[in-house]
Amino acid sequence: MRFPHGEGLPLPAYHTGGAAGLDLLAALPAGAKIILKTGGRQAVGTGIALALPAGFEGQVRPRSGLARDYGVTVLNAPGTIDPDYRGEVVVLLINHGDAPFEIIRGARIAQLVVAPVARAALAEVRELEPTGRAACGFGSTGMAAGAGEPL
Repeated sequence: MRFPHGEGLPLPAYHTGGAAGLDLLAALPAGAKIILKTGGRQAVGTGIALALPAGFEGQVRPRSGLARDYGVTVLNAPGTIDPDYRGEVVVLLINHGDAPFEIIRGARIAQLVVAPVARAALAEVRELEPTGRAACGFGSTGMAAGAGEPL
């Protein structure tokens, strides 16, 4: 579905034949722009709503060029669009760069990857099967065994 502020913009599309993500565009009024200040964040509408099939999700991901060139990325990456959500696809951008970043109508601001979702059935147990890693987390796979020092 397209919202009035998205009229006239192309639908999300794959930019190349091998692209995994559809480009999401900023649906701003004609002539309007958003200046994303350094450290600032802004929710930017795309002017579309989706009806994803059951068993799939939409993952809103950053565009690598925006991140590399300007420090602009998706704050809650990847953002998740559930198959039962029917509102506008909105991209939450943040500017980690050194300069303000301008967003205009039709700018490619993020990408959308549609992916299958596995649903888990959780069951409470008294103990977990032991592994070599055990409860080590937050960077532990980059540590020498038992040394607590980075490899």
